[in-house]
Order: sequence, then C-alpha cells, then structure tokens
Amino acid sequence: MAKPNIPIFYACDERFLKFTIVSMHSLIANASKDRDYTIYILHTDISEEAQKQTKSLEQDNVRIVYTDVSKHLGDIGSDLPIRDYYSKTTYFRLFIAEMFPALDKAIYIDSDTIVQGDISELYDIAPGDRWLGACHEQAMVQIDHYGTYVEQVVGVSRHNYFNAGVLLINCRKFRETKLLKRFLDKLAEYDFVVTQDEDYLNLICKDHILWLDQRWNTEVYCDFPYPIEEAKILHYIMVSKPWHYKDCTGGDIFWKYAAETSVYDEMVKVLNDYTDEERARDEQVMDNLLALAKSETDRDDNYQRQLDNTVRAKDRVEILKKIAQYEREGRFDVDVEDDPPGRTLMPDEIEYGTKTVAKKVKSKLAFAAARRFVNSLIEDKKLIIKEIRGIENFKNLNSGAIITCNHFNAFDSFAIQLAYDAAEQPDRRFYRVIREGNYTSFPGFYGYLMRNCDTLPLSSNIRTMKKFMTAVDELLSEGHFILVYPEQSMWWNYRKPKPLKQGAFIFAYRNDVPVLPCFITMKDSDIMGEDGFWVQEYTIHVCEPIYPDKSLPYRESVKDLMNRNYNLWKDIYETEYHMPLVYDTVNDADQAKNAPKEDK
Repeated sequence: MAKPNIPIFYACDERFLKFTIVSMHSLIANASKDRDYTIYILHTDISEEAQKQTKSLEQDNVRIVYTDVSKHLGDIGSDLPIRDYYSKTTYFRLFIAEMFPALDKAIYIDSDTIVQGDISELYDIAPGDRWLGACHEQAMVQIDHYGTYVEQVVGVSRHNYFNAGVLLINCRKFRETKLLKRFLDKLAEYDFVVTQDEDYLNLICKDHILWLDQRWNTEVYCDFPYPIEEAKILHYIMVSKPWHYKDCTGGDIFWKYAAETSVYDEMVKVLNDYTDEERARDEQVMDNLLALAKSETDRDDNYQRQLDNTVRAKDRVEILKKIAQYEREGRFDVDVEDDPPGRTLMPDEIEYGTKTVAKKVKSKLAFAAARRFVNSLIEDKKLIIKEIRGIENFKNLNSGAIITCNHFNAFDSFAIQLAYDAAEQPDRRFYRVIREGNYTSFPGFYGYLMRNCDTLPLSSNIRTMKKFMTAVDELLSEGHFILVYPEQSMWWNYRKPKPLKQGAFIFAYRNDVPVLPCFITMKDSDIMGEDGFWVQEYTIHVCEPIYPDKSLPYRESVKDLMNRNYNLWKDIYETEYHMPLVYDTVNDADQAKNAPKEDK
C-alpha cells in the first residue's frame, strides 16, 4: 500500500528565501528516500526568477511548490502586529488548513532551521484529537520574565507554552474547530505583541497540544540536555543566527549544509557584512523584547486582567486569587470557599450505614434525583467525562477498598460515582466521606443529597466519630467502597495534587484493604461556562490498587501508603500535563515540607 505524500510548509519573503533554501536542503538530505514529499513555500512577493533558485533541490520524490497567500492575507494584513525581526510571513501557517482542504495533516517549519532527522518520522506521528503537535518553548521555561508573561498575560503555564516554529498541524481539527476564525476573533479582542501569532496560537490551542520529543525543535538560544547531534531539528530562534554570529551554537552544522547549496557564497557575504553595530542592535532588540514582556505583565488591562474584570464571574476570580495565596503560604489543607456555618453532628442523629425501610426509601429517591441531576449536567455539558482509564483496576477489586481522589469541584464525586458504575460492582456499595457541615447544615437540594446518598459524615464529636469508625470498619469488611479525599480541602479547578493527610490510609491499614488511587485530569473544553471560564473535560485515571505493607510498623506503613498514593498522582500529573509538579510556595523549605519524599 502506497504511503501518502508528505506535505511540508515553509513561509518566507524573497529576502529570507536563501535561508529557506539551506533548511530545505538539510531536510531533503536526511529524509527517507522511500517517501514522497511536496514542499510548499507560502509567500506574497517572491519573484519568478527567485523561485527558480530552488528548482535544483527537486528530486524524483521531492516537489517544490510556491503558493501566493495574498488573497488569504487579504483585509486582515494591516491588522497583524509585527515587530523587530518578525514579519507578516509568521502568520501564514494559520492559513494552511483552509487553503488546502484535502489535507488531514501537514508539517510547518520555520526557515531558520536545520533538519538533521528524517522528517517522515515526524509526519507519521498520529495527532489523534489534538489540534497540533509541538515542542515546549524553552525560552519561557528558562527565562523567568517570559514565563511570568505567558502565565499572567496569555494565561498558559510556562511549562505548557509551545514554540510554533515546528508544527505537526492537524488540518482536520483546525477546520473543525474553525481555528482561523478563532484567531481573527482574538486579533480583534487583544493585541499580543511579545511573540505575536505564537501567543494567539498558544491561547487558542491550550490543552489541545500533542507534545513532541523536544529534539524535533531544539532551540539553540536555550540550554538543551542532550548532544546537539541528537537534535532532529535545530532552530536558530530570536537573534541566534549563524549567518550573523560565527560563534553561534550549532553554527558549524548550519554551514556544513549551507556549503552544499547554491546560496553559500551569498550566505558568507551576509556573515562578513554583518557589522558590530548590527550585533549591538540585536542585543537591544532582545533587551526591548524582555522589557516588553515585563511591561505587558504589569499592565492593569492586560489580557487576563481584562477577562477578570469583564467576562469572568467575580467570585471565581477571587477564589483563584485565594488559591494562589494559599499555595504561596503552603496552606494546602484549608478550603478556599465559604461553606455554610456548620453545627456539630451528635451521635443520636445518625446511624452510619444502617438501612431501615424508611431510610432505604429515602435513599432510593435521593439516588434517583441525583442520577437525574447528573444526567442533566452531562446533557448540558456542565460535566464532561472524556475518558475513564484503568477501569479494569476497579473491576478487578475483590475486597472492600478505600478510594482516593483529588478534590477540585463539588461535582467530582459524581465523576467517581460514574467510574464505580462503569466497574459494574452492583453487589458492593459506594460510600463517600463528607464534611460534618455538609451533612448538618448544607441547604437545599445539595444538602438533601449529602444526607441521603450513602454519605459518611465526619464529626467534631468524639462519640459520633467512634460510630463513624465502626461503620467504616464494617462497610470495608463487607466489601464496600469508601471514597475519601485525602487532600482534605477542595480547591476549584486546581490541577496539581496537593499534599495528603493520613486518614484514608489509616482506614486502609486498620482493615487490611487496598487503596484505589484515582486522579482526575482536566483540559479546557470548547464550551464557555456561565462563569466565564471554560468548562473542563475530565479524564479519570484509576490506578492499580496499593496494599498496606504489614511488614512495616503501623505508622510507617500508613506513611508508606500515603507516599505511594501521592507519587502515583504526581506521575499522572507530570505525564498528562507535561510539566514538573512544583508548588509556588514562598521558599524551598516550604516546598520540601509539603511534598512527600519519593520512595527509594
């Protein structure tokens, strides 16, 4: 079966064509000879004569096509922000999916690159439902002011900001999501002036990125943790150009390929003619860019602050500020939302787990109401469960278990309830440990559910807690499941796992039952909630159960369970979000104090 032709796109003007030629030559030299390639050069002004320069690069399996994007640039051209070493060509990549409706995917590469790897390997990566594949922008990670800018202005983590110079574009998703229209809408909303179209793309595509091996976009301006020979694509970002600086990182690699092209003498002349004054100007350009990032961050009306002041619900904005404050202070176990004032749950007010006829009827009615409510949430796209991973770990449990989960939304227990339903364990019930005030004082419909849907409320009364502990022991011995939130607090839409408390793991040790760690990851959906924030899509990760190590003393075994649970959550967080788990606590001592140690 014939493999598809591989479409590759560059964008440049006539002035930059010579650099594109060097990049194309390196790409062709290292590409598999068993594949066919069409290299498109998007432009508005490259003359017929200049185009002929590239014809010598064509081979039996490589075709070069020039495509004028003037029509697509159209009326928006005058509105595109450009600055310093940027030109309007940087925006051309946004047109690819619309201009080539037959393409499912395509590769885009900046011209200031050298391709050392086989480009067909990049093309063969399946993007799935992700909108594009890209590599992390190392400048945002390694230079603090840029990282602060993208987090406080663009609204994207510095660890999840991508460099748009090498992209695996899912053209089908670009068209389905009307990405070009989204860009134009954002262009009318706000003028991002630091990295321009890259800022827009990161804002629009947040949470929809397939993260590529960093070797596919090795930025020579930044540090990288592997030999330069392993880089599949070298990217001479910002002012780090080997045709301007003889000591540029990876310059020898660039010149090796340049020497094999028709533009070599022209390139040497560019290097020799580049003056000290121009190099000084480059330094000033970089200083200006950094200063611009700082000034944009400090603006009272930057993009994120505009949203906070106009679109987003004030109470949610304040909650997020409170979360950031509590994280800085290391107060992870303190709730950030004001629940109704609670009262003490007395022992004569509750019979944990007991099912009298009246209680069974009330519970059945409450569960029916809860199911209707959850179905309405799902139907209205207020609760979106994208996927449940590892459900076999739930299905295979043959004893009672403590279920743990991160706590970030009042509805997240419904998500775990749905996982329980999917596990098909009808003879074993699912209980939730809840706060005392949620049982005694929560008003209305939610309070009704709290009191009647197999909940196990905690209590500040010692005698009530004795009844609680007895009930937990009995339910676990009978093979039932109990959901406990070991973080102890709920922080709205907080994605990191918080440091854990020991209660859940004490229950597991006392009853010699496993802990089933569940962790829910989130991504922005395409649906804007009534509060002005994107509704989150949930992926429920059900881990393999972990068992108490009875060879250890009690306290050590409980701590061991807790640390293993935390480390499983940490691994999921870092894998799914492609960023290290770091808390923004005030100092390193706080960080060390709050994070459990890795198992050795």
